[in-house]
Amino acid sequence: MNEKVCYICPMQKEVEEMEYNTTRNHLIMREYGRHIQKMVEFLLGIEDKETRQRNAYAVIELMGFLNPHLKNVEDFRHKLWDHLFLISDFKLDVESPYPIPTRETLKARPKPLPYPKRYPKFSHLGKNLEIVINKALKEENPEKRQGFANAVAYYMKLAYNNWHKETVHDDAIQSELTNITNGQLTFTNTPYVRQQRHTEGRDRDRGGYGDYRNKRNSGGGGGGKNYGQRDNRGGGNNRNDRNDRNDRSGGGGKFKKRYK
Repeated sequence: MNEKVCYICPMQKEVEEMEYNTTRNHLIMREYGRHIQKMVEFLLGIEDKETRQRNAYAVIELMGFLNPHLKNVEDFRHKLWDHLFLISDFKLDVESPYPIPTRETLKARPKPLPYPKRYPKFSHLGKNLEIVINKALKEENPEKRQGFANAVAYYMKLAYNNWHKETVHDDAIQSELTNITNGQLTFTNTPYVRQQRHTEGRDRDRGGYGDYRNKRNSGGGGGGKNYGQRDNRGGGNNRNDRNDRNDRSGGGGKFKKRYK
C-alpha cells in the first residue's frame, strides 16, 4: 500500500506558531512591557534560590533602564521592587532589601483628607482677616495693636478697590471696622491705595497718545520723522551751503542758471 505523505507549508507552520494577545495572559503593568513579564514568569520557574535571586537583581536593573523617569523619584529602587512583586502576583520568593509588600498594602485606599470647614463671619473679607482681627484684639501692647489696626484698614481698602474698581472713603472703612470690632480698633494712618484704571494697560501697550505727541515734537526718539526741526542733509546748514555755491560760481551772492 502506498502511504500518503503530508507536506506542511513553512509559511503555514509559522502562522500556527504565532502568538496573539487574545491567547496570552493578562499584562499586569504595561509600562514595562510583555518581555519583562515573561522574565518574571521565568523567575518563578527557577528552583535554585541563589540563581533566582541573582536573576531578580538583573530584572530590577533592566526595569530601571526601561523607566529612567523613576530615577527622579525618591526611593525609586524601592518602587521597582514593589513593581517586581506586583508583576509576579506576589508569588516570587526572593529576598528584597525593602519590606516585601502584600496585595492588601498595595491595593489599600488612603484615608480621605478632612476638608477644612471655616465659615467666616464676614465673607467679603475672608477668614484670614478675621484671624488677624482676633489676634489684634488679644494684643496687649498698644503699639502692636495699633499696627494691626492700620494693616487691617489697608487690606480692607485694597480689597474694596480690587472688587469694585473704585475708591472708598476712609470714613467708610472706619465705620465697617468699628462694626466688626465693636469699636475696639481704630486706625490712625490714611491707607493710600492706588486706583487701577481699566485703560491703563491698553495705553501702556499702545505707547499712549501723549508719548506719540512728545516723540513727534522732540524729533522721533525711535527712528521716527523729525517734525520739530528741518532735516539738514549732509550734517551742515542749507543756507551756508547755498552761499558757498554762489561764491564759487562768481555770481556775487546771486546764482544764475546758465543755459547752453
